[in-house]
Amino acid sequence: MSFLDAILSPLRCIQDYAKVIADADVDWKNLVVLFSLGVYVLETYLLSRQYPYYSREAPPPALSQHFPGETFQKSQNYGRDKARFAFVYSAFGEILGIGLIYAGAQVWAWKIAGEWLTKWGYVGYEVLNPFHGILLLASAIPFLPLSYYQTFVLEEKHGFNKMNVRLFITDTLKGWALTFFIGSPFLAGFLWIIRWAGDGFIPWLMSFLIAFQLVMVVLYPTVIQPLFNKLSPLPQGPLRTRIEALASRLKFPLTDLYVIDGSKRSAHSNAYFYGLPWSKHIVIYDTLIKQSAPEEIEAVLAHELGHWWYSHPLKLMIISEVHLLLLFSAFPAFLQSASLLTSFGFPTSVARHPPIIISFMLFQNLFTPVEALLTMAMNAVSRYFEWQADKFAFEQDVSDNDEKAATEGKDGSTDGVAADDMGERLAKALIGLHKENLSSVWVDWLYSAYHHSHPTLPERLRVMDDLRSQKNLREGASAKKEL
Repeated sequence: MSFLDAILSPLRCIQDYAKVIADADVDWKNLVVLFSLGVYVLETYLLSRQYPYYSREAPPPALSQHFPGETFQKSQNYGRDKARFAFVYSAFGEILGIGLIYAGAQVWAWKIAGEWLTKWGYVGYEVLNPFHGILLLASAIPFLPLSYYQTFVLEEKHGFNKMNVRLFITDTLKGWALTFFIGSPFLAGFLWIIRWAGDGFIPWLMSFLIAFQLVMVVLYPTVIQPLFNKLSPLPQGPLRTRIEALASRLKFPLTDLYVIDGSKRSAHSNAYFYGLPWSKHIVIYDTLIKQSAPEEIEAVLAHELGHWWYSHPLKLMIISEVHLLLLFSAFPAFLQSASLLTSFGFPTSVARHPPIIISFMLFQNLFTPVEALLTMAMNAVSRYFEWQADKFAFEQDVSDNDEKAATEGKDGSTDGVAADDMGERLAKALIGLHKENLSSVWVDWLYSAYHHSHPTLPERLRVMDDLRSQKNLREGASAKKEL
């Protein structure tokens, strides 16, 4: 069997099974609703498991010295309020989603879109059909009051919101505009490729998606990000010197170091890198710079560069592409499924020759339970990558000369920080970030498996303690050999 056959064989099996399912006499609409309710019940159950943890009166023993009573109580109150909001938000979303299905929103949107195209003189141009945009707005507008409450009541109450109403409105409008100006050409290309290639669209569509993702890597920092935030070069000083020394040691292709004005919207903090393989950019939130010492930020970035070292972004992208490949492999069986459309109330005149955009949207809904399971699987992979990045950062100890170079500015001055090992710095940084962000320190394991892409703080600190013990044992054994 050739390599190509080894790839195509399971895809053909998926297509055969999908064809059998697509031809079955099934009430697709009620099945989609049942799937949606099943995921909602699962997520509500998980949230109900997590909610009692917010009533605990003391942090885990390992964190008791780091989370004094007042800080811990603020964290508990914030987590409890977010959980209550999540109960309401998810219930509202479920009621709205099911309501739109039984009210025939898809049929209504297709009818309105057809009337508009007829008025504009573009009858039959599916790539120009505003059907999907109408549905997006119909789904998004009802959530605006909840988004407003989350920003100006919940986040404001706990000291995180820095937005005003004007910025909230402009951000919302900018988001919708970007969805239109980027989403419309993308959707047009998506539909054209399937129409042009027929049942053999998969390799062409996968190539298109990969090309689109690479274009977005370039467009996001240069075009999209500046619409919402200002990126400024990180000033010269101990922090910049440390980061540049770290990047140089690791041969990380650092092109730019930026500070982003995250405090314009929120008090939450973060740091990340982006870019093409030969040109990377590091972005640090101004809130992180205010909250953490330079050596702690260096440790956070050592963790981030661990993701680069192990090619985690590329691996996650490959996993995502495989996921899409399997999804698209099942789609041809539903591409011409008239029963799928008639089940949702579309007239026979439409269902006889199913529009691609409708077929794919309804087809996606059938995979709701599968996507929920894949979420847990992807979180497991992501947490494994986080362990690797933590271990990588832990191992980035430097010599005394390197440490001096990292902490001295161009004028020879130092930041006056003791040369702790990188693992100790990372632990301090993680504890500081959790305290500043009021992150929960009590987490139910099953809730975390479904919702969290990162290990919990106690888990990460426990592993770092183990790494430190192993390091001490190795150093002790090495010292004995020298004696």
